Amino acid sequence: MDEPRGNDEGANTGASALSALDRRRFLGLTAAGAGLLALRANGAPCSSLEPTPAALPGARKTKRVVLVAFAGGVRTRDTFGSPENVPNLKKLADEGVLYTRARTANLGHFGAALSIFTGVAEQRGIRENARGPYPTVFEYARKELGLAANDVWITTSGGAQQVNYAYGLHAEYGAAYGANTLDGEGVFNKEFKRVLETLGRPREMPKDEEAALKKLRASLAKGGEAGLNSAESAAQVERYILQELTRGTADLTGANAGDAKALRLARNLVSLFKPKLTAVVLQEADTAHGSYNGYVEVIRRNDAALGELVQALRDDRELATSTAVIVVPEFGRDRDLNSRRGLDHGDGSEDLSNVACLCWGPDFERGKVVQEAVQVVDVAPTVCELLGARAKLAKGKRLPGLFA
Repeated sequence: MDEPRGNDEGANTGASALSALDRRRFLGLTAAGAGLLALRANGAPCSSLEPTPAALPGARKTKRVVLVAFAGGVRTRDTFGSPENVPNLKKLADEGVLYTRARTANLGHFGAALSIFTGVAEQRGIRENARGPYPTVFEYARKELGLAANDVWITTSGGAQQVNYAYGLHAEYGAAYGANTLDGEGVFNKEFKRVLETLGRPREMPKDEEAALKKLRASLAKGGEAGLNSAESAAQVERYILQELTRGTADLTGANAGDAKALRLARNLVSLFKPKLTAVVLQEADTAHGSYNGYVEVIRRNDAALGELVQALRDDRELATSTAVIVVPEFGRDRDLNSRRGLDHGDGSEDLSNVACLCWGPDFERGKVVQEAVQVVDVAPTVCELLGARAKLAKGKRLPGLFA
């Protein structure tokens, strides 16, 4: 693998112990952790848009956006070119708009994925780990629309680099306008579960469990230079964590465990908080370097997890009629297998440089395939416009032929 990766170890569940929790003690501990839950945001203003964005929320049905960065390097040949791998994405495409020629910004995971959120081709080294100079969609939306922290979230598959997607370093934006960030592996691991399960017993916490609690707080506090969440946020996080634990997130295992946790987190976030903007960053497809079959298995599993997320939207009357979903890889994969019978990303082929971008939502065309060339950096301005914000500094533009 060419990038830092998180630990994908699954965990044993103990949801039944939750009913015995002393909620006062739990809230105190959760609030302490949630108080450390820092806002994060990347940075880069998005481009000017033709319609007046402020008028859009009233004129359109879309009030919320779920943006999935299908990162890790995913070829269209292995998704929409092999529909048996992605039945849920195929169903969304049949109900939405599919762009078959979205040109990638660059070929390094970190910079290319960051470009999805900034709308600027971010030229970054594969192991670089620093915030960018441009604002992200999270910052644009929060600053221009006056959104609260709980309206903007990003869940990540794991890895130190991904926390940098939540906000950038632009002087007019930054941490104060960033997204709340939850790392699926860092929060919902077996040590954290064990700590929660002991809170119902009136005894001193052993040192190993106290250390596990500190680990949780440290996970929640990544990027702690940003502002702290409010007391209201802490109470909501308590409710969220309790519900999340009962849904078995910590038990997810397999080839896409990190991705599955990030998608499950997002699914429950949209159900609980109904945020204006929820983003998900995946990465497990990068296993392709060593195994084509393993890579395809990740695609299939992620499609199933995406199906669960979308089903949660469909099952909620409010979300079903007000939420748009956009799914896009940061780049594709080489045309041919390498010596390990895997797929790298460096041959410059069309399989690598062009990806498929899927848009599904209440205001979009249905069953439309757009073969016109677009850019992955067009996603950020499109998300901004959907929410009624302006993407002032992005280099992309709104995706064409999207609206019905």
